[in-house]
Amino acid sequence: MQIILNRIFQPVPLPTLASAALLLLRLIVGAAFVFHGWGKIQTPVSWNPPESPVFIPAFFQFLAAISEFGGGIGCMLGFLTPIASFGIGCTMTVAVYLVSMVFKSPFVNMTGGSSYELPLVYLGIALVFLVLGPGRFSFDKAIFGEQK
Repeated sequence: MQIILNRIFQPVPLPTLASAALLLLRLIVGAAFVFHGWGKIQTPVSWNPPESPVFIPAFFQFLAAISEFGGGIGCMLGFLTPIASFGIGCTMTVAVYLVSMVFKSPFVNMTGGSSYELPLVYLGIALVFLVLGPGRFSFDKAIFGEQK
């Protein structure tokens, strides 16, 4: 079991510059998700009001709150990065779907209204972290080592 966990959480070896770039990206994106998730984690099963145009069941509200707030912290620390990235990726997939398909917003709204550009960018970044891991400047590397 330990070998499987190590394999899942061990970052791929990357050059120092690439790891530094991932660290900077993790800190920026992680902080954004902590801020986005802060209000949700305060009321994790009721942050989406009943009068909202889209009904989100309490269980999925809870998952979104955990993935945004906890995933943001995990992302910043580079701790359990695959889990944090997967949660953020799932949440952003739903956000892209809701904004683009349900609310019919454009990719970029030139008048400043709703668009699905930002959740799609966050989804892309989550996929980068899922594939590359957090880099060498992370708790994942300190705890689990690097892939060989």
